[in-house]
Amino acid sequence: MRILITNDDGIEASGIIRLARVAREFGEVWVVAPESQRSAASHSISLHSAIDIYPFEDFPIEGVHAYSCSGTPGDCVRVGGLNVMPEKPDVVLSGINFGLNVASDIQYSATAGAAFEATFQGYHAIAFSEGCHFQDVTDKYIREILKRLLDQPLKPGHIHNVNFPDCPLSNCKGILYNRTVSQGMFYKDHYNVVEELDDGGIRYMVEGVYTPEAEEDSDYHAVLNNYVSVGVVNNIGF
Repeated sequence: MRILITNDDGIEASGIIRLARVAREFGEVWVVAPESQRSAASHSISLHSAIDIYPFEDFPIEGVHAYSCSGTPGDCVRVGGLNVMPEKPDVVLSGINFGLNVASDIQYSATAGAAFEATFQGYHAIAFSEGCHFQDVTDKYIREILKRLLDQPLKPGHIHNVNFPDCPLSNCKGILYNRTVSQGMFYKDHYNVVEELDDGGIRYMVEGVYTPEAEEDSDYHAVLNNYVSVGVVNNIGF
């Protein structure tokens, strides 16, 4: 199996290294990932600037073909599958993201955006995200989930979206499949005035208020209750 891995936290992030290490057990791994942080880039691609690709010799997993990209995660999938790899990938794995991607956050997520680009290109796609404080739940269950999902390609426009709860392994209650996308918000945002500028300008900064409320059977409800959430998400028009 030819596996292309990307992320939105940058090629040196611990999540993509851990994902590549596990993915090596399932096939030939190619990493094409942003040279630096690209969170919240959603499904954006580069149209008016060139994309630079460099071999990344310092990637710490033996046997992985690794490249850094100056563009977005969506660019990484496009140029990775169309140009960098000698053959198109069988599957694209995006992540492991630093921070959950559930509920309304999915529409902003470049982790999910890269996976959506993959399915648009005709590749099976799986997005992985985890909480910011614990990794042991991810490391416990990711192989089991990969074994199950790698053999479950989806129809065009659809991706698997996996979220590992932000709790110690001892508190995790297991995996819940077939989770729907919550209609709620992980954070309810507002904007604070940071500075009044010359000529009547005002500088604002976003601030989010954590909102732990979600519908049962949803992705957000699962992780709030210390379950791994696995679901299918479709993009506009599919």
